[in-house]
Amino acid sequence: MAKAMSGSGRRGPREPDKNYQVFVSHATADKWIARILCEKLESIGATTFRDDRDIDGGDDIPEAIRLQIKRSKELVVLLTPKSVDRTWVTLEIGAAWGWSKNLRIVVVLYHVDVDPIPEMLKSKKAIFLNDLDDYLAEVEKRVKKHSR
Repeated sequence: MAKAMSGSGRRGPREPDKNYQVFVSHATADKWIARILCEKLESIGATTFRDDRDIDGGDDIPEAIRLQIKRSKELVVLLTPKSVDRTWVTLEIGAAWGWSKNLRIVVVLYHVDVDPIPEMLKSKKAIFLNDLDDYLAEVEKRVKKHSR
């Protein structure tokens, strides 16, 4: 499993769940956007998990994803033309939806209309990437509340 590193959103497997962690689900093709999203979330005090950054070579990928979804307070689904039909993104959404009753699932749309959003997410208020600052302000309030 990923080891804790200062300055990143990473947390080792034995660390307590004291941070407000946001799991960022995205397609590999959208890695740059996901990285910027993580940087913005981390700048307001959240920790983040991103599979391409936080799973080490040799780790069991499905097990790492399951563990990190369970540790997270929010799952951000970055839906783009590249990710809307990706199997792993769909699996992460399903895992979050099925395993965690208290996990907030947030859809961030970039060049995707509402129609192709997976059915299990259509009841969620989606955020357009251009409105990301509003979402970050909401997360910042939750981070502060969680840290009390």
